Amino acid sequence: MHELLVLAAADDLKIWAYVGFVALVLCFLALDLGVFHRTAHEVSMKEAAGWSVVWLTCGMAFAVFVYYAYEHHWLGLGLDTPLYNPAVKTDPTAPLIIEGVVGGAEAAKEYITGYFVEKSLAMDNIFVIALLFAFFAIPAKYQHRVLFWGILGALLMRGTMIFAGAALVVRYTWILIVFGLLLLATSLKMAVVKSHSDPTKNPIVRVVKRLYPVSDGFDGQRFFTRIDGRRHITPLFLALVMVEITDLVFAVDSIPAIFAITPDPFIVFTSNVFAILGLRALYFCLAALIARFRYLKPALILILAFVGVKLLLLSVPPYLNDVAGLVGTTVPEAKSVKIDTTVSLVAVLATLALAIVASALRPAPPPEPHA
Repeated sequence: MHELLVLAAADDLKIWAYVGFVALVLCFLALDLGVFHRTAHEVSMKEAAGWSVVWLTCGMAFAVFVYYAYEHHWLGLGLDTPLYNPAVKTDPTAPLIIEGVVGGAEAAKEYITGYFVEKSLAMDNIFVIALLFAFFAIPAKYQHRVLFWGILGALLMRGTMIFAGAALVVRYTWILIVFGLLLLATSLKMAVVKSHSDPTKNPIVRVVKRLYPVSDGFDGQRFFTRIDGRRHITPLFLALVMVEITDLVFAVDSIPAIFAITPDPFIVFTSNVFAILGLRALYFCLAALIARFRYLKPALILILAFVGVKLLLLSVPPYLNDVAGLVGTTVPEAKSVKIDTTVSLVAVLATLALAIVASALRPAPPPEPHA
């Protein structure tokens, strides 16, 4: 009875862990837009590099908090927590996901692995955003504003998707199979498809244009303006719409990827958020250079394929007997294979490091000038 009361109290306290984290993020965003970027200006490489270091430091510092919070169960973290059941390695009939106690070292490894998985998958997002800004001819000094509001919307959208996904994964573990197949399909698509669609052909952009007239030019950093007394949207707003759509598309890939690491919603949410918070500074650092990292895309494909296979190895075996029964045959009892978090972390970091080193040693040739 005492243990049940402790677990119930832990669940209540976890709410305050989320509240405190969201309040911290809002403070970061308020300082970013209200103090450091209050005046629109072109972000230099030096400034972007400095902010990238700041956000990376904040992300890693939070890993230290995760370690101590889970080790000492601050605000109930680490107690009654969803985790992949270690028993499935030896007992095929054991439930795939259980609730138990997670220690600080394991939680910190899961957070860091999730953080770098999300960070690496954001690289392709950066390239698409650069194309969008070029297409809409967004002046460099206004790009930070678009990214700020775009990322704020992304945080709300991803938060909703993460908590909905966490609830579904715990209740219906077969969804992990869908996630794994989705990641493998995405990696295959990235490997064979080399086209980027025209933003003006996007159906949502067309709907926006029908609802509101679009001005031909910019009105400072405003998303809306008035022309002849009529309200118009500016190209800045269209760019914001496309940034949000782009993040939604990438979230469909990246959120299942982090569930390959852990089903713990707090780790999934916080690592995702910190990876996104540093996206703006990373964009200004890499937007002009991303095309020269010729081996980055193959690295992202390998990472997506790796986490997809990891999910399938974990989730498919428990259902093989059921499938065999449907076709009137039998198979030996299959056991889930859980790739250790440390192995996942090393694999992700090593893949990124090899891609960066290989790109530096053999950079992509500069684009040919137009005739």
